[in-house]
Amino acid sequence: MKRLVFATNNAHKLEEIRAILGNHIELLSLADIHCDTDIPETADTLEGNALIKARYVYSHYGLDCFADDTGLEVTALGGRPGVHTARYAYPDRHDAEANTAHLLDELKNKSDRSARFRTVIALIEKGEEYLFEGIVEGTIAPEKRGTQGFGYDPVFSPEQTGKTFAELGVEVKNNISHRARAVAKLVAFLNKEK
Repeated sequence: MKRLVFATNNAHKLEEIRAILGNHIELLSLADIHCDTDIPETADTLEGNALIKARYVYSHYGLDCFADDTGLEVTALGGRPGVHTARYAYPDRHDAEANTAHLLDELKNKSDRSARFRTVIALIEKGEEYLFEGIVEGTIAPEKRGTQGFGYDPVFSPEQTGKTFAELGVEVKNNISHRARAVAKLVAFLNKEK
């Protein structure tokens, strides 16, 4: 079985990706390889941040790996929060509740609530670099709805569902999300190599 390191310490992401991958790949986390470094995400694009994390793991541990970066891109906000999605409310820390409240506050007088979630995965395998992208179009709900998921899930409503990710539930989200779409491309690539 192929082993890959997923360059994250985010337990929610790890759980989500493991559920999507199923039994195809043995997925290791940063903790599994004893990497406790907080790898800085200093690029101004999702692609750049994903590559920074994957390159760090590959160069320091010599293991095939992938990393992702995800951004919520809101039309009325000129594409923000984008690369700052995880630290939208506070630049020095992750606070999902504060991020969501900040987003809803910024959109309260906006009629255009269209947005998209975009995930970019950078894979480094045997020293070669590959990028995979997943996008889901949708809108930002006027208030939080639903109890499942994490981050912006209670306010992001994927197109043609009429519900937020948090209302749809984890299983449905894992089938239609931006991350699921990027991971599907990654898995198709890895399976093609066999």
